[in-house]
Amino acid sequence: MVSRATRPGGRTARVRAQVLDAVVELVARDGLGGLRYEAVAERSGVHKTSVYRNWPTREELVRDALARYGEQLVPVPDSGDLRADLVEFLCSLAAALDTPAGRAIDELRRLGAPEFPQLRPVLDEVRRARQERLDQRFRRAVEAGELPAADVEFLNGPLAGSVRQYVVDGTFSRERVERLVDVLLAGLRAEGERTRGQG
Repeated sequence: MVSRATRPGGRTARVRAQVLDAVVELVARDGLGGLRYEAVAERSGVHKTSVYRNWPTREELVRDALARYGEQLVPVPDSGDLRADLVEFLCSLAAALDTPAGRAIDELRRLGAPEFPQLRPVLDEVRRARQERLDQRFRRAVEAGELPAADVEFLNGPLAGSVRQYVVDGTFSRERVERLVDVLLAGLRAEGERTRGQG
């Protein structure tokens, strides 16, 4: 069911954004189990009856907040320099993950929100949208000759996973990201040369 708050305009759009931003912040602070309408109303500055009217269940509240988060995912630059674009994207991704909201959403994505199994499709869509943005950049790099033809879709997981681990471990740095990207690109290009040599 699509909530009545998902077709906003004007003031309705502002109210929706205030409420959904508050939901993400509160989930980050209290977890899904601690999410309360009273707290959402207080933090967003929107009357509790308005929150109830537009989002009759906590599931709908969280679902729409996740969808809004997905709409605001970190973009992947396309400057024509694949290395620079990957480094910038991964640094931006790390910055987004290293916020209370980013950590909360990532935790929900990892654990699958067992309290609300109906959220799984939205969580999967957030992951898919991020993956598709990076996959598109790799495909353009192949088309432009920056990379040899390869199955580039598999690269997203190792890159994003490594950066996520750096953030969790507290070992993130731009230098580490640069080394990660350099190793990956060198490996792809070496594989391309090996494949051509066998042709």
